[in-house]
Amino acid sequence: MSADLSVYKKDFPIFSRSVRGGNPLIYLDSGATSQKPEVVIQAEADFYRTKNAAVHRGAHLLAEEASDAYESARENVARFIGAASSEVIFTKSATESLNFLATSFGNPDSGIAVKPGDEIVVTEMEHHANLSPWQQLAKRTGAKLTWLSITAGGRLDLSNIDQVINSKTKIVAITHQSNVFGTVVPIDLIVKAARNVGALVVLDACQSVPHFAVNVKQLGVDFLAFSGHKVLGPTGIGVLWGKSELLEKLEPAIFGGSMVDSVTMDGATWAQTPRKFEAGVPNMAQAVGLSAAVDYLTKIGMPNLAQHEHKLTEELLAGFKEMKEVTVVGPLDMKDRGGVVSFTVDGVHPHDVGQVLDQYGIAVRTGHHCAWPLMKKLNLVGTTRASFHLYNSSEDVSSLLKAVEKVTQYFKVSK
Repeated sequence: MSADLSVYKKDFPIFSRSVRGGNPLIYLDSGATSQKPEVVIQAEADFYRTKNAAVHRGAHLLAEEASDAYESARENVARFIGAASSEVIFTKSATESLNFLATSFGNPDSGIAVKPGDEIVVTEMEHHANLSPWQQLAKRTGAKLTWLSITAGGRLDLSNIDQVINSKTKIVAITHQSNVFGTVVPIDLIVKAARNVGALVVLDACQSVPHFAVNVKQLGVDFLAFSGHKVLGPTGIGVLWGKSELLEKLEPAIFGGSMVDSVTMDGATWAQTPRKFEAGVPNMAQAVGLSAAVDYLTKIGMPNLAQHEHKLTEELLAGFKEMKEVTVVGPLDMKDRGGVVSFTVDGVHPHDVGQVLDQYGIAVRTGHHCAWPLMKKLNLVGTTRASFHLYNSSEDVSSLLKAVEKVTQYFKVSK
């Protein structure tokens, strides 16, 4: 039996406030962004208060302390995902991380360059951040974008994987956990298929790293991206991880100060990885805040967090099963499933559902969830989505179920 991690809710200052109607905040939108514990807020603020300086540049004490804090954050994040610190690149977001890769793969000077005739494989359940960059890369290079489909139950259809991932495949870019379905993709099967044809695997881990233990070496992928703001960390900080031997082959995507080894009026040579990919003054305070978030989650234990969210998701699915007006979009069981539940209410637009829930202090996400192609495949205008983190409780699930029941009653009466 898993421990109730919602006891840690007291560590998050935002839950001390009330919201619309004087209600306490029930936050069920962690799939979009997580709330921040006080230790993260304090770590970021303390950087500004005590050691704010541009890293890697000055000979003075503040610059030295800032650089130490920044590089210590890199080492901490690397440990969190089972990587070497030299393989961790700080970006401003996971979206920037994925765009960086797509840009670099499109550079003919890169040691890994996509060419006409190559194929890039995605899936129908991708977030726009892991779809649009690859669409643009295919457009720029003359490569072809192909994709794996979904099943009626919201899982990945692997029946034709050997046809989709074939000898022409250069890159397989795939989500680890769907931000709509909550489906956890069988990465081992994807990696095996990619290895059989010599393709690289890029993993969008935005919905996995914040919620269960992820080890890049065990996954066997080549590149991985996630965002700090979903992992209890600050906004404005993202992570790109890549195998060291592959990063060495890539050309930078952003150019400027700090990422050069030498510069003349005719050209430049690049610093060693990871600095060659971090042009300009980086988001230092945000990296320190992310490190504090990693410490916080490590103390709690990612397996404990996964069990906690599993229990809450199970409770919500069971509750929705008893409501004939509600349809869950995605897997109905807990096999390979995370703490994201998308649903529709018969005859009610998702935005209307969200607005009614908001009257009871319940924050959910409504709309297409940056997954328009998936919504079109499902023939939906959108869904209402509830997503969990450690600060949620069984009481939150109960409150949501009661509020959704009121939605169904309200719109029955209004008709």
